[in-house]
Amino acid sequence: MLDTSPLNAAVERFAERLRAAPQSRLQRGAAAEALELARELARRAQRLEEPEGAAPARVMPDAGLFTVGDQVAVAGLDLAEALRAAAPGAGPDGAKAPSEMLDEAVALVERAEVRAMR
Repeated sequence: MLDTSPLNAAVERFAERLRAAPQSRLQRGAAAEALELARELARRAQRLEEPEGAAPARVMPDAGLFTVGDQVAVAGLDLAEALRAAAPGAGPDGAKAPSEMLDEAVALVERAEVRAMR
């Protein structure tokens, strides 16, 4: 089973920073950056869980400035669970190993955090 603790840690760190951020920072773009990240993480989890595209894609809703921390946390933890459940080579079209997708997801979270919190 894949160790997703690096993704869990990155997601929780960013989510906590968002939850503690002042409204002014969220309004200046941090919330938009976080929502974009949450949507991307959710999309990746959906592709792992349903690689055939059998179900229509679901989009993370915009639930407001003060929920983006929770949305990042939920989407990140969903992706971590999907990665743990994925068999080696089980990425979309078998293109990437779950460990490679994990590394990409961690980098994605870290870059979004830097952009949102600058």
